[in-house]
Amino acid sequence: MSTAIHWFRRDLRVADNPSLVAACTHGEVIPVFILDPEFMDRPVTPRTHFLFAALRSLNESLGGSLVLRTGAPAEVLSELARATGATDVYCAKDFAPYGRRRDTEVAAALKAHGVKLRGVGAPYAVDPGVVLKDDGTPLAVFTPYFKRWMNVGWADPIETPKACWATGVGSENLPDIEIIPHSIPAASEKAAWERWDVFAGTALASYPENRNSPGVDGTSMMSPYLRFGLVHPRQLLAESHPHDVNKSFVSEICWREFYADVMFNKPQTAWENLQTKMNVLPHDTGPIADERFKAWCAGRTGYPIVDAGMRQMLATGWMHNRVRMIVASFLVKDLHLPWQWGARYFMRHLVDGDLASNNHGWQWTAGTGTDAAPYFRVFNPTTQSEKFDPTGEYIRRWVPELEDCQAIHAPETADAGIPSGYVAPIVDHSVERDESLRRYKIVSGK
Repeated sequence: MSTAIHWFRRDLRVADNPSLVAACTHGEVIPVFILDPEFMDRPVTPRTHFLFAALRSLNESLGGSLVLRTGAPAEVLSELARATGATDVYCAKDFAPYGRRRDTEVAAALKAHGVKLRGVGAPYAVDPGVVLKDDGTPLAVFTPYFKRWMNVGWADPIETPKACWATGVGSENLPDIEIIPHSIPAASEKAAWERWDVFAGTALASYPENRNSPGVDGTSMMSPYLRFGLVHPRQLLAESHPHDVNKSFVSEICWREFYADVMFNKPQTAWENLQTKMNVLPHDTGPIADERFKAWCAGRTGYPIVDAGMRQMLATGWMHNRVRMIVASFLVKDLHLPWQWGARYFMRHLVDGDLASNNHGWQWTAGTGTDAAPYFRVFNPTTQSEKFDPTGEYIRRWVPELEDCQAIHAPETADAGIPSGYVAPIVDHSVERDESLRRYKIVSGK
């Protein structure tokens, strides 16, 4: 029997972890997580706090055997393998642009020492690059992707391995980080399944009807747990029975995999327009644009549903998906600002911030990405609010200035005027909608 290293990345769980199971076939396993300066040298975010809490929980699950190291992964793993005599390093495959470059460097460094890097499993039910058209090319529209993804299928969850964790391997402590004013969810496998049980028991059956209502606890809120692999999508698919009434929920899991597939095939679209014809679309610049962006960031636009969403994210590190689309549309089509501004701000504040899902979600709304008909979709924040938060419950929760306002969706129309402490709309939606469509015509040449 030999010693193997299991390199945890976005799979911070013990259950249903194919890479960990494969490592355990060697005998003794060194479980390691690397604090990569590529990420750790950035400002502290809610995601950082969630990650550290997840690592503490994982360490408990491993009986205190998790080895933490700081440094470039190629150097850390080469040195750890040399010091411990490990012959193999196991990890889940990474399909993101940086992860693919990093793993190529790690594999080369380990090979120079006679050690193999073995990628087993992935953060997805179906690996990016697998779902293809009949001619072998990737898909860029969701519906046909979803149909083929369902036909490809996925394996059932696997059992938790019985492992012999290595002892005597030195570990660093998690660094101290600043406290930030976010109320983030508990980060552990146990917490993930507790949340799933609540959702499955109260909201899964009504998910198609309630998933767009931000004032209702009608979504799974599993995205932070999926982001860090505290659960695997395969596990949720097994729980939700994809071929029955829960197909709507299954399709949302597929959206995550679809966007990962798009970015895998075109990694430049992490920050560049998928639809390159949209590169000529004019954006606003200058002091007024900057001030409007600051108002959007702070949840002070004068449009209650937009402000509620931004304040929810600033307070909790999470935002309801329907509201994400509304606030994104407002930024790019009412304020005429680049989607990249909003995508970066979201990535700074979202616990579930995932590059592919976040940025391609923004591109979908901006009309620069996978959507086949982007020009005519300009969300009206007032009518969206009236439709999806009819009682104003969501708005009142996050915009307390409007608690007693009867014109909750458009406070500027209230007989008593705009409530004290709130702000007038920073733009006129009807005017900006027309302006947005005018600019899109520049792209189409019509």
